[in-house]
Amino acid sequence: MTLKIRLARGGSKKRPYYHVVVADARAPRDGRFLEKLGSWNPMLPKDNEKRVELNLERIQEWIAKGAQPTDRVLRFLAEAGVAQRDARNNPEKAKPGKKAQERAAERAQREEDAKAAAAEAAAE
Repeated sequence: MTLKIRLARGGSKKRPYYHVVVADARAPRDGRFLEKLGSWNPMLPKDNEKRVELNLERIQEWIAKGAQPTDRVLRFLAEAGVAQRDARNNPEKAKPGKKAQERAAERAQREEDAKAAAAEAAAE
């Protein structure tokens, strides 16, 4: 049984509230869990101490038993100084897609042709 420390969504529509829970990896996101370990309220300002509340002792016990935190929970734990999260860098993500690159190339070609036509007209 693989255990995950993850977020379970609560709250109403467009008003999210998350519980940090430890659950079987096969269980549904908002379904069965073993223990509630904290909460995250993204609606609160980032400097509010109630935004992220974690029971760090219990989280450390679950990690010692083999539970794996998800990426978002690992961010919270790194912020609290409990776990180490490797920085990520994906320079490919910022590049435009294939179609956008084709459109940009076409636009540059049209501008170049327009400049050449204007230069010919000015030379005559």
